[in-house]
Amino acid sequence: MRRATLLLAALLLSTPLYAMHCPQDMAKIDQLLKTAPPADPEVLAEVQRLRAEGEQLHKAGNHSESMKVLDEALNLLQASE
Repeated sequence: MRRATLLLAALLLSTPLYAMHCPQDMAKIDQLLKTAPPADPEVLAEVQRLRAEGEQLHKAGNHSESMKVLDEALNLLQASE
């Protein structure tokens, strides 16, 4: 019973951590788009689409999916450097 309670507490506490990470990722993407945008217009459009989707997911409370989408956008940006 104690383990179940600890697990539940850990899960409840981890959700706000995901929520706090999303805005940092969005800010990082925004900064990279300003300072070193991808030369390929298709990559730029995909990064912008993913960033917008990540923000929508974050606002909807789906932080784990938001982090995945924002991470994909960051990976595209870093690969295009």
